[in-house]
Amino acid sequence: MAQTESPGIEAGPRPGPEREERPRVRPQEAKTSRSRARWWTELPLIVVVYAAYSAGRLIVRGDVSGAVDHGLAILRVEKLLHINAEHPLNRLFTDHAWLGVPADFWYASLHYIVTPAILVWMFRAHAEQYRMVRTWLMTSTFLGLIGFTLLPTCPPRLLHPAHGFVDTMAQYSSYGWWGGEASAPRGMGGMTNQYAAMPSLHVGWALWCGVMLWRHGRSPLMKVAGVVYPLFTTIVVMGTANHYLLDAVAGAAVMGVGLLLAGPVMRLAVVLRTASAARLALVVAAVRGGGSPIVSGGCQTSAGERIPRQRETRHGPGAEPGAAPADAGDGAAAPAR
Repeated sequence: MAQTESPGIEAGPRPGPEREERPRVRPQEAKTSRSRARWWTELPLIVVVYAAYSAGRLIVRGDVSGAVDHGLAILRVEKLLHINAEHPLNRLFTDHAWLGVPADFWYASLHYIVTPAILVWMFRAHAEQYRMVRTWLMTSTFLGLIGFTLLPTCPPRLLHPAHGFVDTMAQYSSYGWWGGEASAPRGMGGMTNQYAAMPSLHVGWALWCGVMLWRHGRSPLMKVAGVVYPLFTTIVVMGTANHYLLDAVAGAAVMGVGLLLAGPVMRLAVVLRTASAARLALVVAAVRGGGSPIVSGGCQTSAGERIPRQRETRHGPGAEPGAAPADAGDGAAAPAR
């Protein structure tokens, strides 16, 4: 009788040991976590950079007569091109205190409030872009310092009155903390360089703030502020007779060049940081390993280390020549009985 074959039971996959699922870190998240700046390193860095910039700006005052010549040359070029907007704005601010006084407060304070505030905002809310925008700002600032060094320029307010400019900061000094020497507090005019007009970093920094607000702001109001702030700052610096129009143009150009150089500067910083870390690691390794015995280095052994089947030298009784070694190997001859 023929046997009917029963269908076999298909073997399914053998249950294996369950592997523990590990949380996967996306490359973008890992990159972001590595590039996130720390406030305890950023704050000293910004303080040191700003202090160096302020000291350098104060040192490179230049020759007064040369600065006046540069200012007059800029004014002649603007008149030739019919772009000398400083005169009508300055007359407007001088004749109307309700415009001139707020403009002086704008010039004397917002430059030092808005820029740090937006820098902190970028650090907290947009950490992945912070290093880039911080490097952009610092690079442009040092480029401005080079401009102050190579081209000291007398601002319009310090030209001879025959040129038609009025120093609104001096005219309305009773309304604020400033005196007749730029935006410095009264009695501290000697702590500032009044001939650092070219380029205008008031305009440059305001443009940087505007770009941050426009690009990263989440509300229409922030985007409007990103347009209004640099535009009004440009009007203010000319209306208060602190800068020429070409100073403002140069400030915007410096920020553009700083943006182009920010990437190479960051890469150079990484190279220098890596080289410094490698050198420091070598120094630390040399200090920690100095004077310690190297095991098996150059076929040498450290004290107390034994090689298998190595004879042990004995001292004292029983160490006479011919005595059987206690740790003789398997091939050693057995003692005669």
